[in-house]
Amino acid sequence: MTAEYSAHHLQVLEGLEAVRKRPGMYIGSNGSPGLMHCLWEVIDNAVDEAVAGNGSKIDVILHSDGSVEVHDRGRGIPVDVEPRTGLTGVEVVFTKLHAGGKFGGGSYAASGGLHGVGASVVNALSERLDVEVDRGGKTYAMSFHRGEPGLFADKGEKRPDAPFTPFEQKSELRVIGKAPRGATGTRVRYWADRQIFTKDAAFQLNELETRARQTAFLVPGLEIVVKDARATGEGDEAAQVDETSYHYEGGISEFVEYLATDAPVTDTWRIQGEGTFKETVPVLQADGHMVATEVERVCAVDIAMRWGTGYDTVTRSFVNIISTPKGGTHQQGFEQELLKVLRAQVEQNARRLKVGGNDKVEKDDVLAGLTAVLTVNVPEPQFEGQTKEVLGTPAVRQIVAQVLRKDLAARFASTKRDDKSQATQLLDKVVAEMKARVSARAHKETQRRKNALESSTLPTKLVDCRTNDVDRSELFIVEGDSALGTAKNARNSEFQALLPIRGKILNVQKASVGDMLSNAECASIIQVIGAGSGRSFDIDAARYGKVILMSDADVDGAHIRTLLLTLFYRYMRPLIEHGRVFAAVPPLHRVIVMNPGSKPNETIYTYSEQEMHALLTKLRKAGKKWHEPIQRYKGLGEMDAEQLATTTMDRGGRLLRRVRMEDAEAAGRVFELLMGNEVAPRREFIIESSDRLSREAIDA
Repeated sequence: MTAEYSAHHLQVLEGLEAVRKRPGMYIGSNGSPGLMHCLWEVIDNAVDEAVAGNGSKIDVILHSDGSVEVHDRGRGIPVDVEPRTGLTGVEVVFTKLHAGGKFGGGSYAASGGLHGVGASVVNALSERLDVEVDRGGKTYAMSFHRGEPGLFADKGEKRPDAPFTPFEQKSELRVIGKAPRGATGTRVRYWADRQIFTKDAAFQLNELETRARQTAFLVPGLEIVVKDARATGEGDEAAQVDETSYHYEGGISEFVEYLATDAPVTDTWRIQGEGTFKETVPVLQADGHMVATEVERVCAVDIAMRWGTGYDTVTRSFVNIISTPKGGTHQQGFEQELLKVLRAQVEQNARRLKVGGNDKVEKDDVLAGLTAVLTVNVPEPQFEGQTKEVLGTPAVRQIVAQVLRKDLAARFASTKRDDKSQATQLLDKVVAEMKARVSARAHKETQRRKNALESSTLPTKLVDCRTNDVDRSELFIVEGDSALGTAKNARNSEFQALLPIRGKILNVQKASVGDMLSNAECASIIQVIGAGSGRSFDIDAARYGKVILMSDADVDGAHIRTLLLTLFYRYMRPLIEHGRVFAAVPPLHRVIVMNPGSKPNETIYTYSEQEMHALLTKLRKAGKKWHEPIQRYKGLGEMDAEQLATTTMDRGGRLLRRVRMEDAEAAGRVFELLMGNEVAPRREFIIESSDRLSREAIDA
C-alpha cells in the first residue's frame, strides 16, 4: 500500500473487461445462480422473439461437454452492418454493452431484455461462444473467445480449448451454408468460463425445467423443449438424451390450476385490462443525440387467481415474461387493492358475517389460500438492477389497482348464481381467517407458553420426559401399545418422550380441518407438540426439539409413517422446514455370529436384504457360522428393551432419517398425488412405477 493516490491510480475498464472484472454486478454471483442467470439471458432473448410473434418453438440443450445451446425460430439476429460502429449486427449484439433492438426502436412492443447487456455479458463470461443465424436463405456463423471474435481451429467436435486466432484487421461474419427456404432463427452455444465461475457451479436441471414450464404457461402456444445430454456415454448420445417438452394453450389460468394443490373455494378468476401513463425518457434522435421526450405508455395487465381451502399463499408475478420473485410496484398494487376491496365487502356484509366494528381484515387474511399469477406488459420497464427481480416503474401500481378494482366490483355486484355463491364463500373464508388470527393473538398475549402448557391437560397416554430443554428433548410417536411397553424400558426418560397411536390416523389430505381436529389421534399429536396448527403454528412454542416417527418395518408401518408425514406437512410444516422431523430406522434382521470356545457370540443387526446378504457372504469367506434361522423383525414389539435401545433409540448407535423438503411445490404435488382425492392420477402413478418394484421386496 502507498499513501500516494493520484489520477494515475485510477483504472478505466472498457467494454467487456468490466463484466469479467465484476461479474456479480451483472449476473448476481459467480456460482450456480449466476450460471443459470446467463442461461436465462439467452433464453429470454428467444422468448422475446416468440412474444413478438416470431417463432413458436425453442430448444434448450445441455450438452455432455458442459456447454449449453439455445435454438429459436425467430427472425434471426440482424446480419447487416450497423452504420455507427461499422460492425455486423451479430457482433454488435455479442460484444457491445447496452446495444440491442429493445431501446424503443420499434422492433419490440414490450420485451424482457432492456439493458442491452444480456448477450454481451454471456459472451464475456464464456470461454467460447458460437452463434449461428439462419436468415435470407443463408446460415451465418461467428465465434468468440472470452468476448473476442475470431476463429477456432476445430478438428471434429467443437471444444473451448481448441487453438483460437482473433481477428486482427476486420471481423468476419462467415456464411457456412444454405438455410432451408423460409427458415429463420438463431442458435447460440457457449461454454461458461471456469476462470470466472466456481468449480461447483453447474446448470440446475430442475430450475431450468421450472422456468421452461412457467414460460410456456405465460406464452400460450409456445413450445419449449429441454434436452439434457449430460449423463450420456461416449458415442451413445442420441439414445440417452433426457427430453421434456412444455406446451400449453390455456395461459396463466392453466398456470394457476397447476400451482394450486388445495380444493377450490372459487373458480379461477381471469382479470384483464390496460391503462396508460406518461413518462419522460431520453429518446435517440436521427442525428445520434438523446433528447428528453414525454411519451405515452400502455400497460397491459393480465391476472389469474383463485382461493382454495388451504392457508398457503402462492403468488407469481411477471413483467414482459420475466419473473419478478421479489415483487415490485405491480405486486404492491395488486395486494393493496385486493385488501381494500375485500375490506369494503366485509364491512358491507358485516351483519351476515357477524363481524364487529373493531374487527379489521388484514393482508394475511386475504392472501390465505390464494394462488395468483400476475403479469404486466410494459414498454421499457424500470427494473432495480440487471437481475430484474424487482419492478420499479411507479405508474404500474395504480394501473394494476384500477384494473383489479373494476373487475372485482363487477364480480361482487353480479346477480349470477355462481358469482354470488363464490363471493359468499370467499368472504366467509376471509372472515374465518381473521377470527382465527385474532383468537390466536389473544391467546398468545394472555398466557405465556409455559403456563399454557402446565394448565392444559395433556393426553394420559403421553409418557413425557423430565427435561425442560427443548433442544435436547425428543418425542417418539410409536405405533401400537405393544411397542410402547418395550419403548418405555428402552428410552432415556431424561429427554425422550413417547406418544403411542392406535392404528392408522386420518388422511388429512382428504379431510377438512374440522374432521382433522375431531380425530383423537391427530388432535393429541398437535396438543402434545404444543405449537398450534396451520397458520397459527409457532415453532418457537414446540415442546420438543425432535419429533421421531417410530413405526414397524413393514408395509403398514410405511403407510402409518406416510399418514403422519401428511399431518405434519399440512398443519405443522415449519417442523419439516427446520429439519426437526425424523423417521426412526429399526433393523430388519438380527444375525447371531457364533464364536469358537468360550468367546461370547456376536450380535449384528442389518437394515436391508442387500446388507444382510453382504454380511453373510463376508462371514462365509471368514469361515464363521451363524444361528439359523436368522431373525427377521416384523414389528417393534418383537424386540426386547435392550435391542430396541441399542438399535433404534440410543443416540450412540441409532440411525435416523431426516425428513427434508427442498422444493415446497414438488412436495405439495407429491402429497396431493399420493394422498389426495383424485384416484386416477394415483392409479396411473402406481401402474407406471410398478416395474421399479421387486416382487421379492413385497412383504406378503
